[in-house]
Amino acid sequence: MTQLPHAEDLGRARTAADFAAVIALLDTDLNNAIARKGELETEKFHAIFGAGNLTAARAALDDCTAEIALIEKTIEDADERRVGAPLDEPPAEPCADTPPHGDEVRTNAEALGERWRTVHWLIEQLRQELFAADALSRAVTAANGVSDGAAGVKVNLTTIRRTAMAGPRATAPTRLSRPAIQADRLLLSFLSPGGVLDRRPSIGAPVDGIKRKFIPAGERG
Repeated sequence: MTQLPHAEDLGRARTAADFAAVIALLDTDLNNAIARKGELETEKFHAIFGAGNLTAARAALDDCTAEIALIEKTIEDADERRVGAPLDEPPAEPCADTPPHGDEVRTNAEALGERWRTVHWLIEQLRQELFAADALSRAVTAANGVSDGAAGVKVNLTTIRRTAMAGPRATAPTRLSRPAIQADRLLLSFLSPGGVLDRRPSIGAPVDGIKRKFIPAGERG
């Protein structure tokens, strides 16, 4: 899975100078990725004429293109945050009216902000992965059509997705707010058979707007 570039540095950045330093690192990564893309395009060109594995070359080029898009988006977001960031870290000023638990409240508020920033970066990373997966899925679908079902060549996309996304899941805490429960269900729908990424509806799901009752094979007349 493509890792979000310099996610920890961005999460710690507070001042305009901090963001500028991270952007400089991202610019270096972007230049390296662009150079690598040129090399991969050459490899793909050679593979088309039989000098290499065309499927592997295309997959590597797609991954590199997705990486470049992610870095560019990260630079854009970091630059927007840099414009609104203070030039220097403001000194903490004690307040006489602050209650004894004020320090704890401020600490929790800062931690909450860090969590939401992490959620934002993870969502953007998930979107990039979904975009890349969709491109590969379309490529495999096209290859399936060309192979015309030849034995050992045609690929079942649903089986690949379900196998890749199977595994242990985090246990939700006993106390969750209603928005958190709704968000958790939405995320789980990406993993569940019959969910938003599944090509086929789940058992008993409405078909063409008509919901049919599922009858087990042993109870059918």
